[in-house]
Amino acid sequence: MNRLLRTICFAIALLAVIGPPGVQAAPRYMFKIASLAPDGSVWARHFQEFQNEVTAKSNGEIGFKFYMGGVMGDDRAMYRKMRIGQLQGGGFTMTGISETVPDFRVMAIPFLFKTYAEVDRVAEGLFPHFQKAFLEKDMVLLAMTEVGFVYTMSGEPVSTVTQLRASKCWAPENDPLSRSFLEDMGVTPIPLSIPDVLSSLQTGMINTVFNGFYGSIVLQWFTRTKYITDTPFGYAYGGLVFSKSAFDKLPPQHAAMMEAAAKKHFAGLLADTRRSNEEALATLKNNGIRLVPTEKETLRQLLAVRDQKTVPRLIGTAFSKEIYEAATRLLADFRAKPPVGTTGK
Repeated sequence: MNRLLRTICFAIALLAVIGPPGVQAAPRYMFKIASLAPDGSVWARHFQEFQNEVTAKSNGEIGFKFYMGGVMGDDRAMYRKMRIGQLQGGGFTMTGISETVPDFRVMAIPFLFKTYAEVDRVAEGLFPHFQKAFLEKDMVLLAMTEVGFVYTMSGEPVSTVTQLRASKCWAPENDPLSRSFLEDMGVTPIPLSIPDVLSSLQTGMINTVFNGFYGSIVLQWFTRTKYITDTPFGYAYGGLVFSKSAFDKLPPQHAAMMEAAAKKHFAGLLADTRRSNEEALATLKNNGIRLVPTEKETLRQLLAVRDQKTVPRLIGTAFSKEIYEAATRLLADFRAKPPVGTTGK
């Protein structure tokens, strides 16, 4: 009888430890992550692939809960929720997170890049600087994300400065780069958060926006625009960011594994985003969107205003002199000695 009782007690204790069949233990480290990226988009897919690898390699010790499509609010709201521990990370746009880490916006200077090869070289060179700047704000930057080159998309053709000034032009809320540049060009931009852009296009509050080809389809902005100016206005990107306090709880081997997984999957995101933009351009053309050329004189005027007015007054406020000099030095070096075999596409 005593042996039977001991066997029953042991069985009960074992069940208490392992749980009933088919029930997995809760992750020891749970990360709630939010993003404006729509569910089902290329960005959401790479978040999911990143999650799958990290969860598998940690044997279920690391878990994630993703909130896509802005259900946790815009970048500002996401950051506030990170500060109070409601979220442990986010996929942030450059515009939103640069309110907290200003140097992160330096690559979004209008008309800075001509090719993705230039983007990749500067991003690689600046990444350690960005990581340090995020750590100073108690955040961990694991990877950069990408929207890609963004173009002027409008209801009427915009190929001259006069046409730009006549437009009802959007500027991302809290983006001093776009807003200041447009103001220096004599434009009065209308600042809006990304979730408010489509409804503002629909009501006619604005008729000119900036987005990548794929982004304009995913966000449905293309339904309210008819023309795309064929010179990129700038480069749009973001970051996969974690709360330092949450990330620091991970054992070193888990932290290293998560960093490696982020590097792998979000490098793949760049390739997929660029391919998606190429495919999206064909879709836009099939839907009647027309490309309009930028006049050479217009481009000369835009660059002159950027270099002589906008950038000089933003250095030290929108971004530091040090990060600007580092970015322009990397870009100049690359243009002087492009890698063998680089096409710049």
